[in-house]
Amino acid sequence: EVQLVESGGGLVQAGESLRLSCAASGFTFDRYAIGWFRQAPGKEREGVACISNNDGESFYANSVKGRFTISTDYAQNMVYLQMNSVKPEDTAVYYCARRNLPLLGYILHQKDYDYWGQGIQVTVSS
Repeated sequence: EVQLVESGGGLVQAGESLRLSCAASGFTFDRYAIGWFRQAPGKEREGVACISNNDGESFYANSVKGRFTISTDYAQNMVYLQMNSVKPEDTAVYYCARRNLPLLGYILHQKDYDYWGQGIQVTVSS
């Protein structure tokens, strides 16, 4: 059974840092790219970042570029999202997801991801 489990969320102040973790199991981890998405209250879910399983290339939404970093630990089947200089507008439920298509075109369409974690809340206070 494919499972993705997020952890590391919580309440932080603006300007601080937070690291989210995604534990993957039930599939051959190094055969898939993994992405992070988020959904703020009253808004649609949006793509945040994705990391290639082929060469480690990473892709970011413009809103987080330069502040967030996605990384993987293939020995532990883990994906991380390091969030620095967080802003109140980063407040959302964050999800990790498995991409089931090649890394072509726009990378952060949620329709291109087939398995999702349950999500974890991140709240940034001003």
